[in-house]
Amino acid sequence: MSEHAQSQQSSAGAAAFRRKQKRKKTWVIIGFMAPALIVYGLYVVYAIGMTFYYSTFDWTGIDADLEFIGLQNYVELFRDMTFWQSLKNNTLLIAASLFTQIPLGLIMALLLFSPVKGMRLFRTVYFMPFLMSTVAIGILFVYIYDANFGLVNQVLGSIGLESLQRGWLGNENTAIWAVIVTICWQFAPFYMILFRAAIVGIPEELYEAADIDGATGWKRFSSITLPLLKPIIVTSAILSIIGALKYFDLIYIMTGGGPNNATDLMATYMYDQTFTNFNMGYGSTISSMMFIIAFIVTVIIITLDNKRKADY
Repeated sequence: MSEHAQSQQSSAGAAAFRRKQKRKKTWVIIGFMAPALIVYGLYVVYAIGMTFYYSTFDWTGIDADLEFIGLQNYVELFRDMTFWQSLKNNTLLIAASLFTQIPLGLIMALLLFSPVKGMRLFRTVYFMPFLMSTVAIGILFVYIYDANFGLVNQVLGSIGLESLQRGWLGNENTAIWAVIVTICWQFAPFYMILFRAAIVGIPEELYEAADIDGATGWKRFSSITLPLLKPIIVTSAILSIIGALKYFDLIYIMTGGGPNNATDLMATYMYDQTFTNFNMGYGSTISSMMFIIAFIVTVIIITLDNKRKADY
């Protein structure tokens, strides 16, 4: 056999060996990923598909008979004023999350770097609301907002503002805002931790160079800290929006969606329709619409962020 033929045979053998190793590596990866993919497919992908499927039926969720009605549930949904009220409340919660929780989280993170004694204690105090059980927070604030013995009305009375006292959770005009304040109080520390971790990662040399150039505290923040925090701000905004669209816990605990559906979110309205009114088909329609809205919003945010990165 010629030297050229031996070289070709050797190269072919090496290529076959590499392909075999690559296939082996692929199967190992699939083997490790399979459990997670099976769970994800069963409890997420399959569940989403079945939600859309059930939304085309008139079904109580208990009876064996399902009456196919096509898109009638969606037609009814767009005529449902309670659904639009719940969507409006979700929008208010998104706005409050973006313009309250994230700025508060950033301010608290910056305060943790201030040269004040006992800042380790403040770090713990700031983070405590996020560590508390949602049920405990809901019950606590129900008492705080109580019309007769609540802390809010007691404080207003002690400073001569009796005219502002009211049943905060029993008033249609104030209930949603009272719950939103509670939600912001609970989740602002989460964004504080995100921002603190990001600030720690900023090179100290940049601040030293700014000091040499005579930059003030605000100039240091606007020229160094804030620009370098943009990626975590975008991430926080995505988490905040998605979380607000599917929020359920505190609303259900504090008001149950009342009074007169004034604090209903899409999730609480879906729960009531599905498990209280036993209208599984319509509840599935609300869930499907929640998924569609969340998906569209997420795609828009990611597209805008990718465009910003490309322009940058």
